[in-house]
Parts: sequence; C-alpha cells; structure tokens
Amino acid sequence: MLKNRFRKYLPIVVDLETGGFDPEINAILEIAITLIEEEDNKLIVGDTYRHHIEPFEGSIVEEESLEFTKIKLDHPLRNGINEKDALNDLFKIINKTKNKYECSRAILVGHNAHFDSSFLAAAYKRNNIKKTPFHKFSLIDTVSLGVLATGQTVLARICDELGIDYDNDEAHSAAYDTAVTAKVFCSIVNNFDN
Repeated sequence: MLKNRFRKYLPIVVDLETGGFDPEINAILEIAITLIEEEDNKLIVGDTYRHHIEPFEGSIVEEESLEFTKIKLDHPLRNGINEKDALNDLFKIINKTKNKYECSRAILVGHNAHFDSSFLAAAYKRNNIKKTPFHKFSLIDTVSLGVLATGQTVLARICDELGIDYDNDEAHSAAYDTAVTAKVFCSIVNNFDN
C-alpha cells in the first residue's frame, strides 16, 4: 500500500525550529523527522529522529524565536551539531526506510510545509548538498489536509477535531511537532481510505 498509495513516494514528516522567518539569514535550530510506516494496510506513526543544530556562521537568531520555541542555545545538554551533518544523518535514515518500502523518493509532509521546505532548500544550497531523498518541489501540507478534513488550519484545533491529544507545553519542539503532525497525517489518510 505505502509505495502505491503515494506514487512510490515515501511520506516523511519534517519539522524545523528556526531563529526567525527568513531561510537565507535565520538559522535552523532543530530538525526532526517522523517516519510513516504501514501495518495491516493502514498508515501508522513510526520512529522520530531529532538533531539540535548549531546556528551557521553569520546567521541571525531572533530573540523572539527563542522565546517562542523555548530553545536555550547555551544549554549544556543541547549538543548541537552542524546542519550538514544533521541532514546527512537523517538522509541515511530516510533512504533506508525508502528502500524498505521500495519507494523511489521521499515526499516532505509538514504543517505549513512550504516554510520547512524553504529552510531546507537554503541549507542545501549553503552546504552544497546536491542530492537529497526528497522530491524537489512536491509537498504534502497538513494545513490543507486539515482544513479539508476538519475545517481547521491550526494544528491544535485539527488535533481536537480528530481526537488526537495535543499538549501546548510540548509544542514547538521539532520532535513533538513531527510526531503530532504524523498522527494527523495518518488519521486523515486512513479515514479518507475507508
């Protein structure tokens, strides 16, 4: 089902926490992916992988972004790595899962997916990354799916309509947001298929 459901594209849920809204000058501070798996012809939420990212040289990290995300760049347990190493590590995980399901490419799934995709595109360019597992321009946005399925666009409200637990205190952590977005994605696709 998985390889046939999305034209041989493997859906991978992605979320970034950033130091602002401009992908050219604001740093990626966290990145997480949540895998989508298949069981009994239904989509299920797989494992989540996350990296804390050290801001790239010359980048700007807005104070308002740190207040919103509650990220403490100087926290001793943060263990940030550079964005190229983080991306390459996540690409290995994505490629392994892509091969498992005999998919040709991954497709980025996100809540406001164009935001995350724009930051990834800037990171690819900045780090001279020529090949990624993701489709170059196609995305699946859970804002669009959510408004179609529930009439809502805000992730917390979509979750409420779908009966998915949502914790405002955990929100705006890349790992939490990808896991919740993956639940939304699976719920909407599985209900549509019924």
